[in-house]
Amino acid sequence: MPDDPKAPEAHAPKAAVPAGPPDPAPPADLAPPAFLASLSEAIADGIAQTSYFVGDWTVVVPVARLLDVARHLCDAPDAAFDLCSDVTASDWPTRPQRFDVIYCLYSTRHRHRLRVKIRAAEHEGVPSVSGIWPGANWLEREVYDMFGVNVTGHPDRRRLLMPDDWQGHPQRKDYPLEGPGELLMENPIDWLKLRQARDEADIE
Repeated sequence: MPDDPKAPEAHAPKAAVPAGPPDPAPPADLAPPAFLASLSEAIADGIAQTSYFVGDWTVVVPVARLLDVARHLCDAPDAAFDLCSDVTASDWPTRPQRFDVIYCLYSTRHRHRLRVKIRAAEHEGVPSVSGIWPGANWLEREVYDMFGVNVTGHPDRRRLLMPDDWQGHPQRKDYPLEGPGELLMENPIDWLKLRQARDEADIE
């Protein structure tokens, strides 16, 4: 029996595919911190957008200027961001630049924070900041492992959480919920037997 065209579901509008979160502009009466002003003076095209959200500033930076901006934020006395506390990402597959990569910075000298965000296409190279903040090493490996962000110039770009031979990147929005199809098995014991057989073959 065909679906009733008068049913509410037949006329419900389809939800739009999200294109990524907005980056709210700072309030008109809130002046940007001095370190952002000096960053704009030092690197004229270093900031594509400035945002302010839940008490923290964010700058959206072109990928090509990421390392220049990162070095300035680390070395400039008024910025002194000596700690990269986190590197994370989000995936928006419908966008040409599908990835947002976010660097969370903190200054132990001035006790202020900043988020640096870049947008990158699927295969676009994103330069590693581990030469500026060594603590970003494993954080970038996780972003590469989970999202497949093409981190370039990394001293040891390997998977961090998934096995080396794992297929795909589990945090992508288009990743199958049950994992890569050719590895799917109804019985976990069968998967363990397959894994054991492969390990034994490697030993022999």
